[in-house]
Amino acid sequence: MKIKEFMQKCLDFIRTTWKKQTIQKTSRIGYHIIWNITLLFISIAIIGAFFVGGIGAGYFASLVDEEKIQSKDEMTAAIYNYEETSEFYFANNQFLSEVSTDLLRDEISLDMVNPYVQQAVIATEDQYFETHKGIVPKAILRAVFQEVTNSATKTGGSTLTQQIIKNQILTNEVSFERKAKEILLAMRLEKFFEKDEILEAYLNIVPFGRNSSGQNIAGVQTAAQGIFGVNASDLNLAQAAYIAGLPQSPSYYTPFLNGGGVKDAEGLEPGLTRQKSVLSRMLEAGYITQAEHDEAVNYDIVADFKAPEESVLEDYPYLVNELENRATSILIEHLAEQDGYTLEDLENSSILMEEYQIRAERELASSGLRIHSTIDKELYDVFQTVSNQYNNYGVEKPARNERNNKPIMVTDPETGKEVPLGNQPVQVGSVLIENSSGKILSFVGGRDFAISQKNHATDVRRPNGSTMKPLVTYAPAMDLGVVQPGSVVADVKASFRGYDEPPNNYVIGRYYGLVSVREALYKSHNISALQVYSKIIDQNPVEKYLEKMGFEALSHEDGRSDYENMSITLGSTLYGVTVEENTNAYATFGNGGKFVDGYMIEKIETKDGEVIYQHESTPVEVFSPQTSYLTVDMMRDVLSNGTGTAARSALNNPSVDWAGKTGTSYDWRDTWFVATNPNVTLGSWMGYDYNQTLDTGYSTRNNVFWAQLVNAATEIRPELMAPSQPFEQPGGIVSRSYCATSGLLPSDECSQLGLVRSDIYNANYVPTKQDYSLIRENYVMIGDNALQAGENTPAEFTEGNGYIFNPEWLEDMGYDRLSNIKQLIPFNASGGWSNIQFPSSTSSIGNNDGQAPSAPNNVSISGQTISWTNSGSPDVVGYRIYRSSSPDDVSFQRIGSTAELSFTVPNQNAVYVVKAVDYHGNESGRSQRVIFGDFSSDEGETSSPDEETNENTETNNDQNSENTNENNQETPEGDQNTGETPDSTENGE
Repeated sequence: MKIKEFMQKCLDFIRTTWKKQTIQKTSRIGYHIIWNITLLFISIAIIGAFFVGGIGAGYFASLVDEEKIQSKDEMTAAIYNYEETSEFYFANNQFLSEVSTDLLRDEISLDMVNPYVQQAVIATEDQYFETHKGIVPKAILRAVFQEVTNSATKTGGSTLTQQIIKNQILTNEVSFERKAKEILLAMRLEKFFEKDEILEAYLNIVPFGRNSSGQNIAGVQTAAQGIFGVNASDLNLAQAAYIAGLPQSPSYYTPFLNGGGVKDAEGLEPGLTRQKSVLSRMLEAGYITQAEHDEAVNYDIVADFKAPEESVLEDYPYLVNELENRATSILIEHLAEQDGYTLEDLENSSILMEEYQIRAERELASSGLRIHSTIDKELYDVFQTVSNQYNNYGVEKPARNERNNKPIMVTDPETGKEVPLGNQPVQVGSVLIENSSGKILSFVGGRDFAISQKNHATDVRRPNGSTMKPLVTYAPAMDLGVVQPGSVVADVKASFRGYDEPPNNYVIGRYYGLVSVREALYKSHNISALQVYSKIIDQNPVEKYLEKMGFEALSHEDGRSDYENMSITLGSTLYGVTVEENTNAYATFGNGGKFVDGYMIEKIETKDGEVIYQHESTPVEVFSPQTSYLTVDMMRDVLSNGTGTAARSALNNPSVDWAGKTGTSYDWRDTWFVATNPNVTLGSWMGYDYNQTLDTGYSTRNNVFWAQLVNAATEIRPELMAPSQPFEQPGGIVSRSYCATSGLLPSDECSQLGLVRSDIYNANYVPTKQDYSLIRENYVMIGDNALQAGENTPAEFTEGNGYIFNPEWLEDMGYDRLSNIKQLIPFNASGGWSNIQFPSSTSSIGNNDGQAPSAPNNVSISGQTISWTNSGSPDVVGYRIYRSSSPDDVSFQRIGSTAELSFTVPNQNAVYVVKAVDYHGNESGRSQRVIFGDFSSDEGETSSPDEETNENTETNNDQNSENTNENNQETPEGDQNTGETPDSTENGE
């Protein structure tokens, strides 16, 4: 009841208030306020839009301010410039090939293209194609918004017209400036062309991925033929939709592998998904019915893919590809310079570089240029013949991953499964360069382009092993005056910066002792090279010399810098070198020390004959003529006496003046031979693409291959390959004699030992100091070492006028710190070397403290020979032998001395003891006694001499005690051999 009354009162209040119009008045006031605020915001938004639009228009105008307004004729030429291909020529204007191998394109008119294709392209790429004027504003605004907000989803905003502009006039550069130019030019293009003309141009221009042979293709007719094996007019709906989906990402959606053949199921999936998307858009646009859509979706498109077929490669695949790459690089710089940019500008801007890369490729592909090369056709042909017919490359090996040694896997085009790549051949690369001009006359890029498309002559980088030694070590060190051919280095166990353990010499692990720089080079001693390089590394030979010789991939990385690592002298650079770089550097020696950068493009001219590029060589002096000649002279020995003898023995003209160097990398993965004559330089490399170890005989195989290239080329160009004159010796070269121990001017001691050698020198760096490595005077032997005789050293143990390494010289050279000084004697040395003794430091002997050395041990007799073991004292220089007439006679007379551990006694019955004598003349006590002969009549015993030896020995302790007493009692006669009494030098008296 109460609730009812309450509800009734509320209703009465509402009726009364409404009749007074209180609610209406309040609502009208609120409505007006809200409306006015809304109008304010709308006004602000409109003003803001105009303001932003003005800014946008101004910004757009600034972006296209410098863009040239093209006429209809200019745009027509740009759009339809895909018909004239450029041409390559050998030297002497011999035609080589058209530039048509990288991108296949067949032109077709629009009426020969199936309508399905046209509809699919429009539905997919430009649904407003028929109505827009070149651009779709909302699509552009959407794309700009996505770019500004960095949206993860990018839907794009380019019409077909814009894509033509991007492909034919501009670039793929991602920037607002490029987009603004694209918009402006697209709108202008729409004024000049009909829609059918634009669509036809698009279908002939756009790339469609690869064909079944793996070649890049462009144009719808080429795509239809290359993918399905039919003409563009005969494509069915499913095929048309598949092709129409390719331009968005040709390499991703293409059904074929780079080397030809169909991708596996996973690789095909993106293209099939894209096809379904195209069909859906065609359905939405009303081009096809639901039934047609469903039938095309269920169509087995994979079954229509063209079977793999052998690619129709040009006759000169390595050469054409190389010329195309080099011509593109030249055109990039040429086009950039025309626009006011330098090469440095391009290198510092990836956007600029991409723009000019695209423009250069277009110029090359469609501007009808004539590219003239330096390649001698006949030489190139014969090089390929030699490489194809050579039958001693070595065995094929399974391709394995260098890091984990697992097989390299590839996709089987038939099954789509991952399978091992299988056996791979030993590859080869070779380059022939003219020394004076830098012209690359010929090269071998590899054994089979179908197996490996890598150009092993110009692109593949590998460690160049010992071929680096003349370039970064020996020639720079001679140029700096640090060494000369006759300088002597110590090939001994030593520590070097960057090596945790002292390195060994290659393969054999031995050391070669004191060797000349000449021998170190032609025999390719690693330790010798490290020794020399350690003397010059602080003078930065990499920057001063290697950089000047065109090495482009030198590392500055911390811890792996080629400028700081000692191992670079052994060819261990971080990124490796190419055969071209290595050969080009050696041509410096053939050109008197001047480097001329190798080149392959002589000139580029337009179809009208206008030369737009002409190569100009600029020689750079790297080494003095004297240094260059000395290096050449040492490298002559490589072929005559060193590691390159197999090359010379295989030459048909061995009298030609060749000088070169072999090289092998770590684990025998690369083998090199580079040699120069007065006209040309030829380098050759062999190795596996996947860095397997080469089999035994690798160096000889490469040397002989190099010689066969020379022989074949000489038959064609004898005046070039076989000059009759040798390298011309410049002024300032002199001949000098030197001592083989030190490289200094010979001393009397060096001459007496027969260790004088001679060599040629730069006159500015001939040795001026006389050798002091040898001394000749009295010495004694302590163990294996010689020691100059002291004031109290017994004369009977000295070698009169013997030859010893001078301790002062050893200290000056740092050789006194060697763990084994015997390493200094050259390997397999003979003659005077065997007469040199190794000095021992007197500090190891100490001062004379008057203490007698220990007596010798284990004295025994066999026949007439007494023998014993060393005294335990370190300074013993010899032994004295004493005799008594019977076992009962305690007086002993000295009968001889020796530095050996044995002595032959007279054939008389006697008792013998031996005493040790030290450096200071101190004599030990007696050794144990030995009895020789038969004393049975005196002692009531009968025994043979041998029995006496065993039966009459006494302990050292007892004997020493006896000797101590007897020493004071003996008054022996003078030694018959020396004329001295045995006590005359005892205890230093």
